[in-house]
Amino acid sequence: MRIRYNGGVHIPAVFPVSGPDSIAADDAPRRPSYPTGRASAATPDEILVVGADRGLRSVMEQVAQVAPTDAPVMLTGETGSGKEVVARLIHARSARARGPMVRVNCGAIAPELVDSELFGHERGSFTGASQTRLGWFERAHGGTLFLDEVAELSLAAQVRLLRVLQDGELERVGGSKSVRVDVRVVTATHRDLRSLCARGEMREDLFYRLAVFSVEIPPLRERLCDLPALAAHFAERAGLRLSGTPLTVARDDLELLLSHPWPGNVRELSAVVERAAILGNGARLEVARALEGHGASVTAPRTGEAFATLAAATRRHIEEALSRTRGRIEGPNGAAALLGLNPHTLRGKMRKLGVEWSRFRETALERRSA
Repeated sequence: MRIRYNGGVHIPAVFPVSGPDSIAADDAPRRPSYPTGRASAATPDEILVVGADRGLRSVMEQVAQVAPTDAPVMLTGETGSGKEVVARLIHARSARARGPMVRVNCGAIAPELVDSELFGHERGSFTGASQTRLGWFERAHGGTLFLDEVAELSLAAQVRLLRVLQDGELERVGGSKSVRVDVRVVTATHRDLRSLCARGEMREDLFYRLAVFSVEIPPLRERLCDLPALAAHFAERAGLRLSGTPLTVARDDLELLLSHPWPGNVRELSAVVERAAILGNGARLEVARALEGHGASVTAPRTGEAFATLAAATRRHIEEALSRTRGRIEGPNGAAALLGLNPHTLRGKMRKLGVEWSRFRETALERRSA
């Protein structure tokens, strides 16, 4: 396994099985074998996490803590923020890395098919059940089961899920024998599960079973320091795919991207850059056109308009962070944490740029005395 923390992380991982193929099975649990050409534990791939040492540094630290354990993990965050990527990282850094990584979108399963999809069914158990089929739990045996949008499961399905998590056993639909499964469960949701519990839409006992360790993925608008690297990555990928030549992001285009609110997060950024590359026929990025209708101001900078240097922009950003934290640099509420930097790194930048932290501490004291 190869891990690199210099702006990105490359980790061999296994992509989830993507189709509901029927697989004959006996009652003894085993690691499933997949047809040729399908993703399996023996097919390595690389996961790239841009911002691992900046905007996602706290997330990466939590992943490092929980991945080696077998504890259930709940990933929270807005749609498109990268929850599935973090789930794959957890699997890749766990003792189950050689086992399967299976992703299930709970919101895409019809209520009447939940039992068959999750727990499997026996041949002849219902009309159309022409052969025994392993459910997603058995397919993930020896590995990780990623339940995406777990809050979309009905209360009845939540009861059966809780039973499997508690006992480590399941019964296929139409079966009479218990089948033991060894699965680590990672879940994800963009909803407030505590509120759902309060309204009776989520079982509280299941919530506590799933949320042994919770990791919140910040939205892109809260880690804009990662946007230049993300945009560069997506531009390079889009250029190679469309014309065989990597594309780069111009300064004016980057300014437009930074001004966008990104309600769709990283997924939206990827789509916008891809669209910009298509509009530019694979030879350039048409970011302004790609952003049209996406709620951002796409007015290009006026010719001759003063443009701040990177040092000046960095200085203003650091000063804004110090103003918000009242001059505090270290700690969970300090400027370093807000900027996604190591406190020593931040102090070095402040010395280089001539930023005095004490000025912001004095301002805060003056406000109190007033």
